[in-house]
Formats: sequence, structure tokens, C-alpha cells
Amino acid sequence: MPPAAPAAAPRALPGARAAAGAPDTVGATDAADASDAIDAWFRTDAGVVSADPVLDPAYAPAPEAVPRSTPTPAAADGGAVVPGGRAERRKAQRKKAGRGGSRPPARPEPAAGAGRAARRRAAKPSTGARILTAGARLVGELAMTVGVLLVLYVVYLTWWTNIVAAEKARNEAHDIQQSWNDTPGQVIDPRNPGQYVAPNKGFALLYIPRIGMEKQAIAEGTDRGKVLNNGLVGHYTDPKTAMPWDAQGNFAVAAHRNGHGEPFRYINKLKPGDKLVVETATTYFTYTVDADLPQTSPSHIQVIDPIPDKGPYTKPGRYITLTTCTPDGASTYRLIVWGHLEEERPRSQGKPDALLSGAK
Repeated sequence: MPPAAPAAAPRALPGARAAAGAPDTVGATDAADASDAIDAWFRTDAGVVSADPVLDPAYAPAPEAVPRSTPTPAAADGGAVVPGGRAERRKAQRKKAGRGGSRPPARPEPAAGAGRAARRRAAKPSTGARILTAGARLVGELAMTVGVLLVLYVVYLTWWTNIVAAEKARNEAHDIQQSWNDTPGQVIDPRNPGQYVAPNKGFALLYIPRIGMEKQAIAEGTDRGKVLNNGLVGHYTDPKTAMPWDAQGNFAVAAHRNGHGEPFRYINKLKPGDKLVVETATTYFTYTVDADLPQTSPSHIQVIDPIPDKGPYTKPGRYITLTTCTPDGASTYRLIVWGHLEEERPRSQGKPDALLSGAK
């Protein structure tokens, strides 16, 4: 029988005395050496390379266990590695961005579990975003302010001016009647009934039963600020038109249709045969509506001629013409209504039939 083969010596592992150049053998009786060997074995298995040189190539760590070096940001971009600490690298990055290089990286999101201050810093917008937001907010506020002012202006025109002008017109009508009643014994020269007519002052009253108008003051002239905007009906003086008591001519008047008391708000509803009454200090003048012109240019002033252009008349007479703006809510065109004198009645004889109850 061949002699038994001698027991194989344990394999050599890098140990504490590997630096001396000789491998350490692990024996059952050398506990200290065994401990060193086991410790070295665990370090190698975990991928940690000992500072000692590996004597046995068979026990060298696998290539993937060797930690790989990570290139610096400058090296990754193809540039030279920037020496120094973080501050130097940031300076180099800013210089590169200034030369047309890459922009600085976006602000990182705060890590999960980060504190409140970190979350606030991450959520805080950039300076450019803050400026843009502030500008948009300012534009929005200005637009809202302008919108509110426009609404208030419309309310002023369509509501408040009506209240103020209507009150002024009522006061003017009262003053006219009061002036007639204060001088009951005064004899007005019938040859000069307009002796008390003054510019921008009331001298007569207008009634239009069809649209419910009563005692609307008529003033001399069509000045916008002193007459029309005060809710009064204005008698045309430029060009000059006739008075109701004139033997011949066209008594032409104007008034607002929207806002400022809007005396002529509904004259578009007048029909042929409707009555218009003008009261003066001595006389009631009753007119009958003959025709209207729904729309014409504001420059078409010939509609108030003694024989109105586009009107229903072909010869001189005693006429009345009402003018106002159209369409409703605008002043683009003019609406015209014409009538002829039907009756002249002294006030001393009482009201004309057109003003009696139920008359239209």
C-alpha cells in the first residue's frame, strides 16, 4: 500500500505580517494568526483593499471590487480639472457660463425630510420670476381699476346725471310759472311776447301727452353745458329759428335722449296725429305731428329750415321741429319729428283740449 500523502498545507492569506514579504500560514495551534487571517479574509470579501501588497495573485480582489474614481465636473465636460475646493470649482463654472457655456444647474429639490427653511428656499422663485409676477399683478390691477372707472362713468351718465338734470329742469319750470304768476296785473305787449326771453333762460313749457311729458322747460339757446345738460329743451338760435308766436316759420328745439334728464327719450314713439303743446306767458300753441325722419346726419341742419328739408311741407307755414340723438344710447345720427300749428289759444281761456284728461 502506498504511503499516505502528507496533509496539504492551508492556503496562504494576506495577514498582519504580509508586509514582511513572507506569507502567513494558518495553523490550528496559532489562534492569533488565525484571527488575523480571518479578519483579512472578511475585508477582502467586502471589497476593501488592504494597504498591504497582495503576495499571492490568486487572492487579489476582483477588478469590480476596486473603487472607481469619479471625474470632477470640469473633467466630465471635457475641460481641465480645477484644483482647489468647492469655491474654486464654482468660480470656474461661473466663468464658463459667462463665456457661453452651460448654464448653472437648476436649484435642487429639497431632500425628503429636509427642514422647513430648506423647503422655503427651494420654493422661493427666482428674481426674474418675481419681477414677472409683480408686473403681471400690476397690469391686472390697472385693468381692473380702469374697468371699475368705466362702469362708474356709465352709471354716472345713465343714472346720476338724470337725477341731477331732472331736478334742475323741475326747478326751471317752477321758476317760469312763478314769473308768470307773480305779475298778474302786468300786461304783456302782444306785439312783443318775447320781451322777457333771455339767453339760456326758460321762457316756455312743452307738453307731449303721448309720452307723458308735462311742463318741460324750454330755454333760449342750445348750449350744452348751460341748457341741454341741465335737462332743458333748447330753442335753436344758431341758426336762428322762429318763435311760436311768429306769423311764419319753424320753431325748432333740441334735447337729450339719453342721460341728463333725457327729455326726448321716447319721441321715437310719436305718430302722425299726436299733439304737442307749447305754453308761453300768454298763449297755448297746439301742434299736430305730421311726419318723422328716423335717421339723418348731425350736419343735416336744413331739417330746421323754415320749410324743412326732407320734411312733409312744400310751402311756408307755422311749424315745429323736434331733434334728438339716435340710435338709443349713441349720438351717431339725429332723429327728427315735424308738426304744424293747429290751434292758438289764450291762457285766459283755459287749457286746450289736448291737455284735458285722457287727451292724446
